Amino acid sequence: MTEQLKDLYWIGSARKELGALPDEVVDVFGYALHLAQSGKKHNQAKPLKGLGGVLEVVEDFKSDTYRAVYTVKFSNAVYVLHCFQKKSKKGIETPKPDMDIIRNRLKVARDHAEGEGNV
Repeated sequence: MTEQLKDLYWIGSARKELGALPDEVVDVFGYALHLAQSGKKHNQAKPLKGLGGVLEVVEDFKSDTYRAVYTVKFSNAVYVLHCFQKKSKKGIETPKPDMDIIRNRLKVARDHAEGEGNV
């Protein structure tokens, strides 16, 4: 029996952003996205505060912190919204410029899921 995977869509430059991260981080994020496609959740995936249905995976590597943000909000697909290295040293909060990118890309994902736009 083969597992049915949801489609995976990359919004904006998310795929390029992921490719620029260290290989060890890419492996963790790739596995987390595969789990999301199969309807499961990676043990490091947590809800992103303030955005329902949006999850982030946080990975520390060589004293740096990396994040992958995606949504499973739409039943037909997983949308990768943003992948980045967290540079802010003020707490664990996601920096505003990154939150702005995530919000804008979430709108693009919503439009695509509703059949009103391209990714």
